[in-house]
Amino acid sequence: MVKTYEGGVPLAEVVRSDFVEGLHRGSVVVLDAAGATVAGAGDVDSPIFPRSSNKPMQAVGMLRAGLPLTDPADVALVSASHAGEEFHLARVAGLLRAAGIDESALHCPPDLPVGEAARDAVLRAGGGPTRLQMNCSGKHTGMLLTCLAAGWPLDGYWRPEHPLQQRLRAAIEEFTGEEAAAVGVDGCGAPVLAVSLTGLARAYLRLVSAERGTVERTVADAMRAYPELVGGTQADDTRLMRGVPGTLAKVGAEGVIAAAVPGVGAVALKIDDGAARARMPVLVAALRRLGVDAPVLTEYAEVPLLGGGLPVGAVRAVW
Repeated sequence: MVKTYEGGVPLAEVVRSDFVEGLHRGSVVVLDAAGATVAGAGDVDSPIFPRSSNKPMQAVGMLRAGLPLTDPADVALVSASHAGEEFHLARVAGLLRAAGIDESALHCPPDLPVGEAARDAVLRAGGGPTRLQMNCSGKHTGMLLTCLAAGWPLDGYWRPEHPLQQRLRAAIEEFTGEEAAAVGVDGCGAPVLAVSLTGLARAYLRLVSAERGTVERTVADAMRAYPELVGGTQADDTRLMRGVPGTLAKVGAEGVIAAAVPGVGAVALKIDDGAARARMPVLVAALRRLGVDAPVLTEYAEVPLLGGGLPVGAVRAVW
């Protein structure tokens, strides 16, 4: 067993009108434009699993290995944790169809869309889980297309020892500046590498600071140009990229998010208990330490709690 995390400090509180319900603990790091740490809390140097926040670096690895995508919207999609809306599914299906690959080749498990509206629409129509609807189907499609282009076998493309995954590991280690401390299995079945929050923030800063024409800048620009494809119409990272021009952001499961603003700095954080509701208030507090502000940050500074459909409290940062 690999011990990968020491735990964090109180970052957010859950407040109701009549009592304090509890605290969310976690860790957060803030880097300036030069990559120096200017603020932090908790354990930012021990490795965590960033989950889908690793996807931009994985997309860089795919493109470097020969992934033949010329449309930036497709590049955004292979970097995505999509909500399963119709425009997501149509684009993933189109990439598979153009390459002559059947949906069954995707190793990601059958699932319902993660987006609430899209999931409800599937269920109302009598549908059920499919591989295409799984939020990582864009990434898995990119992996299959990369294997085709590179002449690598499609079978076992998700295994850590496969040449594809070795290339993706190299990209993550290059951009974080760290050797992966552990290799796990993500919810989609692909490998997930453990790095520190400091390394994750460093990677995002490198992506937005890269020269135009480089592969890493191509990925960053694609995600920022098509944020709805990265998440979804109402996704947190999508709304952040729309609301703070130039920002690159990507959520990860279990309370992770990383974001970078060119010429300003980068942030990476993890909420220990995996609560998504605490993620955005803490991110707002971190971005404001870099002098970043916008109406969307005010909206996310407190996340409302509902009781009987009415607001009864909020989650807010205490860091």
